[in-house]
Amino acid sequence: MTAITTGLELELWVVDDAGRLCDGRHLADAHERITPEFVGPLLEVRTAPHDTDAGLRRDLQSVLEAALAAARADGKRLVPLGTPLSPVEASADDERGRLFEEIYGDGVESAKNCAGTHIHLEQAPTDSGVCDQLTLLTALDPALALVSSSPYYRGRRGVDSSRALAYRRACGRAFRPFCDIWPYPDSLAAWQARVDDAYELFLRFAADRGVSPERVEAAFSPEDTVLTPVRLRRHQPTVEWRAPDSALPGQLLRLASDVRDLVGHLETSSLEVGTTGVTDGRIGVPRFETVRDLGDRAIVDGLSDDLVRAYLRRMGFDPDAYRPITGQLDGPRDLSPATARRYRLEYATRLEADVRSLAGRRGPARPATGQTPYT
Repeated sequence: MTAITTGLELELWVVDDAGRLCDGRHLADAHERITPEFVGPLLEVRTAPHDTDAGLRRDLQSVLEAALAAARADGKRLVPLGTPLSPVEASADDERGRLFEEIYGDGVESAKNCAGTHIHLEQAPTDSGVCDQLTLLTALDPALALVSSSPYYRGRRGVDSSRALAYRRACGRAFRPFCDIWPYPDSLAAWQARVDDAYELFLRFAADRGVSPERVEAAFSPEDTVLTPVRLRRHQPTVEWRAPDSALPGQLLRLASDVRDLVGHLETSSLEVGTTGVTDGRIGVPRFETVRDLGDRAIVDGLSDDLVRAYLRRMGFDPDAYRPITGQLDGPRDLSPATARRYRLEYATRLEADVRSLAGRRGPARPATGQTPYT
């Protein structure tokens, strides 16, 4: 079986030495694969694509070390949580972000208060293979419970993955087609038609807000307006799994490896909808309605839900190998600003320790041949 190249994008909150959210855009100067997000307290670190776990681990460690060193030199810390716990009070810093503010209106607040992880997997060489990848990654939506990292959204304790709930639903009903999970595609052409339809809808919403098509088209391609948990990036080319929260890098590397191994089996296994489980020569996934229900259970109750745990085991995951951060944030229903700051500093320290503990530094990480970092 040919190794599938895999890459990571990880979003992190920037805080000062007192745990207050602060502008960290200038920290992106520390490395070519650190980029600011559309609000000041949020950064993204990226790896190149790699065809081994060791290469991905070394690369992620190297970029995170650069980010942490730059933060430390400036009196800043980086925090791997799905939400910043208390509200972000910041305006968009770039044109794309300002367009989201204008078009989404109040619905953009959820994006400002969420930090996630994107796992990129190399596209299959055939249309049917890509369609199978999109279907399988959709079916893995409940696996977000393995790395859930914040039960708090804007200071209020809610569900196991407050980020996933807010990102998908708090944008408002009109914008859920851009942010919530999509059904399995019938074909690659059908998936692309959905993307094109979503873009046309986005243009109509923009026009209703007084935003010209020219401004939208200058900032967005059709696939850039789709923020769903599974996304197809034709120009890279990758399929992008966006369901997980931001979390500790060791947890995310384990998850990326597990997901890559499962997707890699599509090369030699048939994908069947209507059954569940992985056997020699077959990967069975349930009907989409069942996946959506299990995904909702994963968002609300995480790994404490017996159906979610059983499903993940049948799909080849070991839930006992993961310790989601959410289960360790056992605070009050309403979080005071002081407690939020304390939690952020605690997980900044845990991030620094986790980066130091990443093993396998036997030389510089090298991307898979001919590959460039994701953008």
